[in-house]
Amino acid sequence: MSADQTLAFDPDCHIFSGCGFPAPGLHTFMYEPIATVGGIEFTKPMLLAILGSIVVVGFFWAAFNKPKLIPGKMQMVGEAGYDFVRRGIVYEIIGKKDGEKYVPFMVSLFFFVWIMNLWSIVPLAQFPVTSLIAFPAGLALIVYVMWISLTFKKHGFVGGWKNIVGYDKSLGAILPMVVVLEFFSNLLIRPFTHAVRLFANMFAGHLLIVMFSLATWYLMNGLGFVYAGASFVMVLVMTAFELFIQAVQAYVFVLLACSYIQGALSEHH
Repeated sequence: MSADQTLAFDPDCHIFSGCGFPAPGLHTFMYEPIATVGGIEFTKPMLLAILGSIVVVGFFWAAFNKPKLIPGKMQMVGEAGYDFVRRGIVYEIIGKKDGEKYVPFMVSLFFFVWIMNLWSIVPLAQFPVTSLIAFPAGLALIVYVMWISLTFKKHGFVGGWKNIVGYDKSLGAILPMVVVLEFFSNLLIRPFTHAVRLFANMFAGHLLIVMFSLATWYLMNGLGFVYAGASFVMVLVMTAFELFIQAVQAYVFVLLACSYIQGALSEHH
C-alpha cells in the first residue's frame, strides 16, 4: 500500500453509477502516521491504545481515590468491575489464596483489552485496536513471560521443565510423545493462540461492520434504497453483536491468562 493511499472512498460512488463496490480489505486496518517521533511513526491505533490506558487508569483513580463506606455511583461501578474479575475469574481459576496477588494485574488486563475493543463502536475512534496483531501479541507476551517465570520460580529448573512438558512416569511408553507434544503446545502454540484468538475475532467483527456500512452508502441510489435499509439494519445488528463479543473476548483473554498462571503454580501439570 503506497503512502498516499487512505481509507477514504469516493462519496459519489453508488450502485448504478458505474463504479464497483469499494469492498473493505487489509487497507481498512492501515492508517497513515499522525506524526513521526524519533523515527517511529505514530498512528491512530497507537493513540487509541494510549487513550485506552488513560481511560482505565483515570476511571479507577476517580472511583477509588477517595473511597467511602457508603460508595457513590462511580465507586460502586468500580467495585463491581473489580469484584467481577477478582471473584468471577481469578478466584475461580487460581484460587483465593494464590490468586489474590494477581488480581490487580488481571483487572488491569481485562479492562484494558475491553476498552481497546470498545473503540470499535466509539464515534470518531471507530477502530478496535486489538484487530492489529501487534497489540494482542504484546499482551500475550507479557502473560507468557509471567507464566514461564512463575513456573521456574515455583518448581525450580528441572521441576519447571517437567511442569511445562507434562512429564509423568506413569504414562509409560507414550511419555516421549506427550513430552514432545506438550513442549510445542505450551512453548510455541500457547502464546500464538492466546494472541490470535483475540486478534481474529476483533479483525473479523470490524471488517463486517465496515463492509455493511460501506454497502449501506453504496446502495443509496435508485432502487438500491430498498437494499440499503437492510444493510443498515445489519450494521446495527453487527454493532450490537460486537458489544457482546468485545466483552467476551476480554473475559476469555484474562481467563486464559489465569489458567496459565494456575498451571505454573500447581504441583501437578
